[in-house]
Amino acid sequence: MNAHPAEVGAQAPDFELQDQHGTPVRLSQFRGRNVVLVFYPLAFTGVCQGELAALRDFDADAQLLTVSVDSVFAHRAWADRESYTFPLLSDFWPHGQVAQAYGVFDDAKGLARRGTFVIDGEGVIRWSVVNPNSEARDVADYVKALAEIS
Repeated sequence: MNAHPAEVGAQAPDFELQDQHGTPVRLSQFRGRNVVLVFYPLAFTGVCQGELAALRDFDADAQLLTVSVDSVFAHRAWADRESYTFPLLSDFWPHGQVAQAYGVFDDAKGLARRGTFVIDGEGVIRWSVVNPNSEARDVADYVKALAEIS
């Protein structure tokens, strides 16, 4: 397990992954606006479902991107079932490559840890948190972090 998440003040590693519709999404396409990048372990699991349900109502002036090692097909089924309209990005292959770049990939379990990164319009990480997989994050923390960089 990489114990060192991407650091606040560093340039966010750029990436391109497919969303739940198979559409390529590149982090750098959102330059000029803030991004909240949320890694989660697996679709259709209790804590993840609670977190993403809270994000479904996320109302901040930022682009929300969520990432897990699940396939595009699993993300599509989950998004359809739960009415998620934000991008659910598949870090399926190469397995966990983006989570590794952000230092939140758990090698032993083969999935992402609960890492969140707030990235400003210049592509710089301005805030981050990594929680244990059993512990949900609080969306209010993201909103507060965004307010501090605006």
